[in-house]
Order: sequence, then C-alpha cells, then structure tokens
Amino acid sequence: MVRITEDLVRKKAEHNEKIIGTLEELSLHQEDVHKIENVQHWCKHLEILYLQSNLIPKIENLHKLKKLKYLNLAINNIEVIENLERCESLEKLDLTLNFIGDLESVQSLKNNIFLRDLYLTGNPCTDYPGYRQYVIATLTQITCLDNVDIVPSERIKALQNFPNAEKQIKRAQEKYYAFRENQRTRLQEQQENDRNLDDDVFWHSKSEHAPETRCEMSRRSRLARGKDKDETEAVKENETKELPIYSKTGKPLNINQAKLSFTFDDSDESKYVLDIAIYKHLDTSYIDVDLQPLYARVTIKGKIFQYALPEEILTDSSTCQRSQITGHLVLIMPKLNYKPKPKKYNTDTTENDNNRCYLEVTPQPDMDFSKIVENYSKRQENIDPDMPPLEFV
Repeated sequence: MVRITEDLVRKKAEHNEKIIGTLEELSLHQEDVHKIENVQHWCKHLEILYLQSNLIPKIENLHKLKKLKYLNLAINNIEVIENLERCESLEKLDLTLNFIGDLESVQSLKNNIFLRDLYLTGNPCTDYPGYRQYVIATLTQITCLDNVDIVPSERIKALQNFPNAEKQIKRAQEKYYAFRENQRTRLQEQQENDRNLDDDVFWHSKSEHAPETRCEMSRRSRLARGKDKDETEAVKENETKELPIYSKTGKPLNINQAKLSFTFDDSDESKYVLDIAIYKHLDTSYIDVDLQPLYARVTIKGKIFQYALPEEILTDSSTCQRSQITGHLVLIMPKLNYKPKPKKYNTDTTENDNNRCYLEVTPQPDMDFSKIVENYSKRQENIDPDMPPLEFV
C-alpha cells in the first residue's frame, strides 16, 4: 500500500525547487496510491492535480483546495462521485475508466457552477439507457460530456425527457447494485483461493474487470518488482523494528526520529526551555505533545522526538507555544525542586563606616560672637542710602 507522503510530494515538486507550499500543479499518477490524503494541507494553492492510474477507491480530502480547476482521477477504483462540492473553482473533472455505477451521485456536482468538462467514459453507468440525457439535464452548467460538446437542442431534449430518463437510470442502477454485490463476494472467495497461485498461472488466467482484480494485479506487480513485501512479513518487520523509548533500567532515552534541529536552554535556574524547529508549513494537527516529569515527547506525523530532562518539572505549569512565523515549537518547563534564594542584607558595620561621607566645614575668621554688633554696623554703612527701609506688614 502506497501513501502520499511529504517525501513523495517533494520529489514530484522538483520543478518548484521542492517547495510544496506554493505548488500550483502536482502529478501523482501511476504511484499505486490507495487513498487521497495530506495534499489539501500541504498544497492549498493547487490548480491542477493528476491522480490517474492509481488504486483510489474514494474521492475524499480535497475540500480545502479552493483553487483547484482540473482534477484527473481516471483509471482508479472509484464507484461514487462525492466530496467535491467545496472545490468551488473546479472546471474539468476526468473520471474515465472507473467503476461508477451510482449515476445519481452526479447530483453532488450541481454546486460546482464553474464545471464545464466531465468525462465518464468507460464506467458502468455509461451503459445505462438515458445516461447522456440524465447527466445533461442534471448538470446544466457543463458544456462538454465525454469529449462531446453539448448543443442547445440536445439540452432542451434532455430536460424534456428527464422524468423518463430518471426512471430508466434507477432501474438500471438497481440491477447493477445486485450484480456488484454478487461480484464482490465471489471475488473475495476467489482471491483467497488464488493468493497461493504462481505468478505465471495468475497472469495467464482470465479475470473479471473489478476493483478487487486491479488491487490484486497491483500487489503482484509490486512484489515482482521488489517494492513491496508480503503482508505477514511486513507485520513481522514492524514488530521487530519497534522503536525503543526507554532503556533497560526504565530511564527515558533521547530520540530524534524526525531529525529536527533543536535547542535546550537551562541557563535559567527556575526553568528549562526547549525550542524545536518544526517545519513551517506543517499543520499543527499533526503534532502531539506529551510532557512528563522526566521527559518531553513530541510526535510529529508519527515520528517521535523525545528529550530526557536532567531534573523533574512541573507538568501542570508548563506551557507549549508555536510560532506562526517560523513554525518553531517552544516548551517552557518550570523545575519542580526550584526554590528562590532569599535576599541577603548587608550587616557588616565596618564596610558601612568605610562608605560614610563627612561634611567638611572650613573655619571662618569672622565667626566671633563678641563682634556681632560691630560687624552689623559695618554692613549698615555699606547699604545704599537711597534704598527705602523695609516695612513689615
């Protein structure tokens, strides 16, 4: 099973210097992808998305792609048209060679007002009587169906015959649902018996055209190319390669599975500060933080970052914040046994005496109390006679 990983998307973004946040076109065709995921979180500016020739059974996780104009899902295992209502800019949708038997599901495209081209060639629903009239009457905004332009006269006839076409479609769908249910159970039993067949016998035998057959063919092809391992072997390998997070004595280990840059600051006696350089464009929903008294563990998309702390911390008082500019995750963890030091008061008197300052007074020669009157008379002689005397009020 192949998943859409960040490494795969970056590999396909070489034309954009492996920067996925600003991608406008992405091609993930012929990758044996089983599920649409992560693209809407990493590439929100996508306008063109190629997902043809995969093993996708369901249309999902595309509702955040508001700028998506062209979506190619040809040659997949899709059986229902769904979950595209919020792709407001969608103009072209290619669902060629899928297994769509629920033709009434095209009604989910009514709100895609900019949709012009729709391709359903090679699906079981195209064999229903009244198929083309039903689609044209249901989706009045499209101008081309299965690479054939829709003329005004054809649309008028389709709207007039819509009630009859709708009845025919419902009867045909019921027959197909019964056939598909029998086919599904029959193929499941057959695949259990054929799983031990040699590749030569399998490839030379006849098989039905069904999603289950495509998945089995893809599995055998990947095994032959050495890209996949048998399911039982994969389970055993995962069990043997389980990542240890504690030592034999029970102490937490330092782990950096995601290979992230980080800084640990213990310069402050009252707390620890751990700064982890998480990818800027990574959605916060993929990050899980677990603080314990003796370690801090951060899980980023399933990859573990764990740091063993020198002392116990107060988990209830710790804080976790993420920068909206750099994407860094900052953990502030107060120490459990920290006690603030009391203030010291200076009681040394000798030091205080040394720091004392004295006022120096120079002796004055005329400070003779016996000559106060004499000195006053001398000062009176120096006063200007024209100056009026002071009057007390």
